[in-house]
Amino acid sequence: MDMDLEGIIQCIKQGDENGVQTQLQEFNKAFAQCFFFDAEERDRRKQRKLEEFKKNKVRDYTDSDSDCDDYDQEDRGLILRQNLAVVLLRFIRTEVKCRLLRVSLRTLRILSRDKKVLGPFVTDSALLTLARLAGLTTCDASDEVSVPDSDFYDNIIASLAEAKVLQSHAEEDEGDMETKDQNEECYAFDEDANSDISNANSADLDSISWQGSHRTSINETHRGSIHQKVLERGRRDRRESKMEVEEEEEEEGNSGDEAQRKEAMKVLCNVVYNSIWAQERFSALRLTCGLIERLSSSVSCSPPSSVQFYELRLMFLITALRPELRTQLQQEGGVSLLNAALENCLEVQWKDQYECELSPAVPPISLEASQRITEILKILFNITCSSHRQEPSEDDAALYRHLVALLRVCLMRKCMLPKDTEDLQGHTVHLLSALPLQCLDVLLVGPVEPGSEQCNGVNMDCVHTLLLFMERRLDSGDKIKERLTPVLNLLTESCRAHRETRHYIRKHILPPLRDLTHRPEEGSTVKSRLIRLMTHLDTDVKYCAADLIFVLCKENVSRFVKYTGYGNAAGLLATRGLLAGQRCRTSGTDGQYSSDSDSDTEEYRQVKDRINPVTGRVETEQPDPMEGMTEEEKEEEAKRLIMLFSKLARGNIIQPMGVDSEGKLVPMSGLRENSLTEQRESGSEDDGEAEEGEKN
Repeated sequence: MDMDLEGIIQCIKQGDENGVQTQLQEFNKAFAQCFFFDAEERDRRKQRKLEEFKKNKVRDYTDSDSDCDDYDQEDRGLILRQNLAVVLLRFIRTEVKCRLLRVSLRTLRILSRDKKVLGPFVTDSALLTLARLAGLTTCDASDEVSVPDSDFYDNIIASLAEAKVLQSHAEEDEGDMETKDQNEECYAFDEDANSDISNANSADLDSISWQGSHRTSINETHRGSIHQKVLERGRRDRRESKMEVEEEEEEEGNSGDEAQRKEAMKVLCNVVYNSIWAQERFSALRLTCGLIERLSSSVSCSPPSSVQFYELRLMFLITALRPELRTQLQQEGGVSLLNAALENCLEVQWKDQYECELSPAVPPISLEASQRITEILKILFNITCSSHRQEPSEDDAALYRHLVALLRVCLMRKCMLPKDTEDLQGHTVHLLSALPLQCLDVLLVGPVEPGSEQCNGVNMDCVHTLLLFMERRLDSGDKIKERLTPVLNLLTESCRAHRETRHYIRKHILPPLRDLTHRPEEGSTVKSRLIRLMTHLDTDVKYCAADLIFVLCKENVSRFVKYTGYGNAAGLLATRGLLAGQRCRTSGTDGQYSSDSDSDTEEYRQVKDRINPVTGRVETEQPDPMEGMTEEEKEEEAKRLIMLFSKLARGNIIQPMGVDSEGKLVPMSGLRENSLTEQRESGSEDDGEAEEGEKN
């Protein structure tokens, strides 16, 4: 669609707001679900030209330094979008009616999806204008250039006229270029290289301020027609929420200020997400303070405004992308503020200081509330992720315990959609794994009621939910590292810190051994699936799964080998320096373990002597390979094997290893040297003692 930008400018100059609104609404309707991709069309054009070259086998060369070749790197559609952004950003600084202002902001939101159009958006003036309309600041943004409106719009029209002339020249020369496929092929490959550079440095290009008279130079952009791609259906679309036109109709009944702030907030989210420069200026302009104030005022609103979700989304983006803003938010009471927002979304009722009411009659969390809760959990993770191993102060500990009580509700409550419940529990697990360990005992708060899970008189409903969540993640298959390791780490640390939790989880994951005819990793039980992960290619997944089972075995090496087999356990034992069999001394925290007693089943005791410690199962009887051989033949066979191993070792094909006194794998040569050194030291000490005895 070739937008009539000149018509929009003329309407603005003449004060025809109805004309401006009509044309912008047409643009918004056409591109409501689209974003722009020049790279895809560029690749298609390159492939088409390459195929034509292969077909025609024409090898002509031409001079490509003409003005038309320069313009061949331009994109008229991109120029139009850039200039439209410039015009609208200046237009919304004037006194614009509420309805037209919303339409203009919606157009800017669509334009801000394109990284190559972000130049006008990332100036201080533009950011302050959008922030003022979003309610984050009251500062009036002054124009970047002191150009009168008439001259400003005339410059834009002149640049468009220049672009049209160059476009017509380029189209006339395209016919002459059709027979010059060799040059086209070279240009295609050169253009591909330029495309890669442009994509690689898109973040740097975003940091270039929009300066001068706002007239677009022909060397500023790349060529290509206007291309767009339909946006993937997001969460709001899957929920069959109102589409763009319906949202516009719905906003008629809302306050104009709220709808305006929502659109401005959406634009800010796009700009901050797509531009590193915008992130830096957002921090430098101290817009975070205004955002914190907006959230503080909206927390107490019931029901919350529709803008709150986008305020939370913007807060998540800046805390994820700017580390200094995480610290600022935490220092300004961000955890307490977000606790209040989370409590308001969940609509909890408190039974005790750290216990919330969890009645089965409570309705599921609504769609809108689940969206806001997810954003709050992501922000809290950003600002608390460094506190996991820290010793919190008394005030911070009380604050975190209050948060854990709310997270217990997040784990136990259901959402209207199963997918939302899964996402909510996933973000809750991430946040729980980032909080101080001593505050997680709040998860076990609550009386044991009929039908609830319990262990030694302690309520285990929350732990049971985490176990079920882990099993679902085990079955997911895709993105196993990102989806599974947080819950494995959380369960491991909880088992190490709380004895009742370990007893309960061990009962479900490591039941008493009875069937010893199969390898530990065979089967569909939770234990078998976790043991299979102990030999996973990803080291993080491998050690997380092994660490959980190791803690369930009270970090006892022999018991660990008993349940998993030495072959599966060797990786963790070698990493921890436990191959010699001693108890682990390197764990981060002291485990709450009872005595090392371990009751064996009758089935295990009967076959204990026949279990292969490497595979962890009873192996079938194998014939003796040396049966029928004389002693001399056995000795010759042993010598032959020694010679073969020595030959492989000398050729660096294998390296014989052994276990040193610290339980770590070391080369055998190192073991021999250490042994000789110890013998010499022992001998010198004995000689010294003997000489001293003779003197006496």
